[in-house]
Amino acid sequence: MNFRAGQRLRRNDDFRAVREQGRRMDCGAFLLTWRTRPADSQPSNPRVGVVASRASVGNAVHRNRAKRRLREIYRRHQTFVPPGLDLVLTARAALLRLEFADVEQRFANACRKLMPASPPTNG
Repeated sequence: MNFRAGQRLRRNDDFRAVREQGRRMDCGAFLLTWRTRPADSQPSNPRVGVVASRASVGNAVHRNRAKRRLREIYRRHQTFVPPGLDLVLTARAALLRLEFADVEQRFANACRKLMPASPPTNG
């Protein structure tokens, strides 16, 4: 389940820009941080980066499991993410205690809040 280079954040500068300039949403099991990319950047597809720290999640086995869960949830629901966004999903310990479907629902609800409001139609 590897993402192509254009689908993920790879450089520390990209992660730093999202954390410093982006907005955050606490989803309980994870923290969703996002930033709209500047208009001059080439790709418009959303990009994602997944983080799990030893302090918040635990040992390597738990961190890897948490990251796999977040990547799979993103893969299933990436169509909900508006184009031109950079996302950083930061795992928390509760991610491993909750059911997969519950975490999936939290991500879908968070993505709905990221969607820009559609303009009213004159029908």
